[in-house]
Amino acid sequence: MIFGACGLAVAGVVAIALATDHRGERLVAALGDAAVQATGTAGLRLESVRLEGASPQSAADILRAAALTKGAPLLTLDLDALRRRVEQVGWVKGATVMRFYPGSIVIAVDERRLLAVWEDNGRTAVIDSGGVVAPEADPARFAALPLVVGDGANVAAAEILPHVLSRPRLAQRLDALVRVDGRRWDLRLKGGTIVQLPELDPDSSTNNEEAALIRLDQLDQQSRVLDLGLARIDLRDPEMVAVRPRQTSGTQGVTDTAG
Repeated sequence: MIFGACGLAVAGVVAIALATDHRGERLVAALGDAAVQATGTAGLRLESVRLEGASPQSAADILRAAALTKGAPLLTLDLDALRRRVEQVGWVKGATVMRFYPGSIVIAVDERRLLAVWEDNGRTAVIDSGGVVAPEADPARFAALPLVVGDGANVAAAEILPHVLSRPRLAQRLDALVRVDGRRWDLRLKGGTIVQLPELDPDSSTNNEEAALIRLDQLDQQSRVLDLGLARIDLRDPEMVAVRPRQTSGTQGVTDTAG
């Protein structure tokens, strides 16, 4: 078989490309457009894209950001630029892009762990474990995530949520965690009960929130306090638990129990 000059160029490019793997972008500048386009004619064109590590919810957004065109010469693809586009997607924490000859691109993503739905000033968004908003995520599709409310709730949620969600009786009754004055949490339960937690003390080795929840566990074991339909359970004082019944006609008051 007799190769023309173009055929020899293509064979050379293929050999170099296989040896250099993801450094194909450097070859584009060195070889010139004609030689690179010839590699496409020889079969080095994009035929498939494989996405790894992406959830069903994020896949379409990631592929849209990748903006890859089937049939494009494989050597013309700027993998660094492709990775940067993918990492702009709110779902994505980090990405790796790999080129496989003769015609495949693999995009492997490390997705953000979605933690909660955050509501603030009438707006809702889905946040990850660092409090970062995933803008492509529709909050309506994540009703199973806990709801956190208020200024700064997105940042503070990662610390409190594991303590709350590890308690099944409390977690199944939880409606929302409400950030109060940027200092502490109120737990709003589905029946309307408000559980008031204390502030974290930065100078103490004791986790005040966890200690308060332990006291709530003990009280619930003793009296099923979560099932009583109380208006308020105040755990802010480490020495005392104050409970307030719902007000009915002619009835009001506060009952204190030793902590």
